Amino acid sequence: MSLIQATHIDVRHGATHAVQGVNVTLEAGEIVTIVGPNGSGKSTLLRALIGAVPVDGGTIKAAEGLRVGYVPQKLHIDPTLPLTVRRFLNLPKRVPTAKAREALARTGVDHLEKRQLAGLSGGQLQRVLLARAILNRPQVLVLDEPTQGLDQPASAAFYRLIEALRDELGCAVLMVSHELHVVMSATDRVICMNGHICCEGTPEVVTAAPAYRELFGTGTGGALALYRHEHNHDHHEHGCDHDPASVLSAEDPVS
Repeated sequence: MSLIQATHIDVRHGATHAVQGVNVTLEAGEIVTIVGPNGSGKSTLLRALIGAVPVDGGTIKAAEGLRVGYVPQKLHIDPTLPLTVRRFLNLPKRVPTAKAREALARTGVDHLEKRQLAGLSGGQLQRVLLARAILNRPQVLVLDEPTQGLDQPASAAFYRLIEALRDELGCAVLMVSHELHVVMSATDRVICMNGHICCEGTPEVVTAAPAYRELFGTGTGGALALYRHEHNHDHHEHGCDHDPASVLSAEDPVS
């Protein structure tokens, strides 16, 4: 059984369709990245899938007991709030010390355990958020533009970490990203959205699709990738003339 299967998902903002007719099936172990221009419904879709935004139509089915880890796009922290990394991992409920340290070590920030959250750099904070997301060994890891504000080397390192965690945990990864030059080398399947799914498939298929080129031009097809990802999964590929179709949902265990 698929981890998540969503059919004809609609999300409206007032009278405006933010997401329309989206279908997708997420399988264990695959990395799926949603790309699209600003206002294309990428983040709205993710928020809908974790229950933060209600859907106005369609159905979402998740595997029974599905564990989901979520890394938000941003976390606003009051700089006067005395909150260490370790205490942050205890929210909303206390986590055993060994478990917390293991998660921090997996994301390369175990040395930050006693640091104040408000004093972390952008890259450090994202790795702490990722550590929190993997505390319960999620079957699906959801990330909303996790490298926004990071430079290219830091972004590439973060995506390599995501790939390593996928391999270690055996989880599926669903993420939104705007960094096409990195994403095209760090994902198994790409979903190109503009309110609906314009095209879908491997990075090679999507970057050659007319709908993708119309949205992004021809200069972002992976030539600037900072490292090469080997595509180990044989996923079904779609052209750009199919009906709108895309993505997921399940409970958010860290909300």
